[in-house]
Amino acid sequence: LKAWALQRVTAIYVGLFALYLLLAMLFAPPANYEEWRAWFAAPLMGIATLVFVVSILLHAWVGIRDVLIDYVKPIAVRATLLSLVALGLMACGLWASQSLILVRLV
Repeated sequence: LKAWALQRVTAIYVGLFALYLLLAMLFAPPANYEEWRAWFAAPLMGIATLVFVVSILLHAWVGIRDVLIDYVKPIAVRATLLSLVALGLMACGLWASQSLILVRLV
């Protein structure tokens, strides 16, 4: 039940944040790099974006994990694939975190 609830909560947040980004890009898009940087350097936007990234990664993990558990029967292959997916998602999370940190430092 935890995985099901996590999938739903992350889907709601991702949807709401994507809607916010869409509306922001339609009505007040940043005109240049400095405006983009300032927008993502703002504390509220940085935190919201970080929660967005974490939500996407958790959502992806639950979905991919469920598919692999359901369809990959050999346990060694499944464990290897799950490990590779976990490493890939962690790498994406670290990259996104680094980007959000660097935007505040520059």
